[in-house]
Amino acid sequence: MTITLGVDVSKAKLDAALWLAQRRKWYTKAKVDNQLAGVRQLLNWMGAKAGVSASECRVVLEATGVYHETAAQIFHDAGCEVVIANPKRVRDYAKGRGLLTKNDAVDARALARYGAEGDELVAWAPPPPEIRTLRALVARVDTVSQDLQREENRWEKAQAIETPSTVRDSLQRSITGLRAERERLLQAIDDHYDQHPPLKRERDQLKTIPGVGDASAHRMLCLLKRHHFQSARQAAACAGLIPIEFVSGTSVYKRPHLSKQGDPRLRATLYMAAIVASRHNPALRKVYLDLIARGKSKMSALGAIMRRLVHIAFGILKHQTPFNPALVSKYA
Repeated sequence: MTITLGVDVSKAKLDAALWLAQRRKWYTKAKVDNQLAGVRQLLNWMGAKAGVSASECRVVLEATGVYHETAAQIFHDAGCEVVIANPKRVRDYAKGRGLLTKNDAVDARALARYGAEGDELVAWAPPPPEIRTLRALVARVDTVSQDLQREENRWEKAQAIETPSTVRDSLQRSITGLRAERERLLQAIDDHYDQHPPLKRERDQLKTIPGVGDASAHRMLCLLKRHHFQSARQAAACAGLIPIEFVSGTSVYKRPHLSKQGDPRLRATLYMAAIVASRHNPALRKVYLDLIARGKSKMSALGAIMRRLVHIAFGILKHQTPFNPALVSKYA
């Protein structure tokens, strides 16, 4: 791509660097409001400087929670090729090019260079509305569940020490309210599936995998339907389940470990699913025991099962078929 815009995203502002490879020229624009009007202003500025249509431009933004989503949506709707880059990979790339200074302007240039030189970058497309809603509901359940756990811990402490009755009553009311709210949200998720039969069918197909329940199915749908992965390996990498090696010569060796990039809540859910699958899913239990027999640690073997679960889920959604234990090796 000869025209690349790197956009460094913060909560309130955007810093942009436009790289015109054929002219070997940089243009920069700093501190644009990270709002609808500001992004449109940046889009018009890019078109004026590049002198081409938006469809000929690649825009690279870092994944920054939710703060990049408005800009990504506007650039995508305008016809740009949008890439959402992993911040750690971009930073490692910048260091490799000798860009040791870190500030908004340098980061924007690094993003533009990364986008111009990356041949295997995956173009981003907005997830379907039903996936955005499901993701928001699941995130809200997580928040309420965490609040409930904290209040239950406080109640347990209040039981162990002398606590005023007013505080105890407050804790009980809070716990009751949070439990009711969690149940209401779980029901809202069920209702959401009922309103979208194709999504409900895919959830039910994922739940045919022994070890995968509602929580795992929700999160894998949010992962696999939110991105346009070309392979199961890409999906596993996005979930942070790809093993990383650190070996050099004969004297430098570190035990391989998971990259742990992406959503930690997804990995936590998949970890529990992997434990169940390694015991009660005959096909995956065989994989697990084979790895142990080859000298792998239990944690390493469970990591492999987590990765295999993502591969299986990818295959199920791709082919729209229930889990088939005879095809476990094919899912890899």
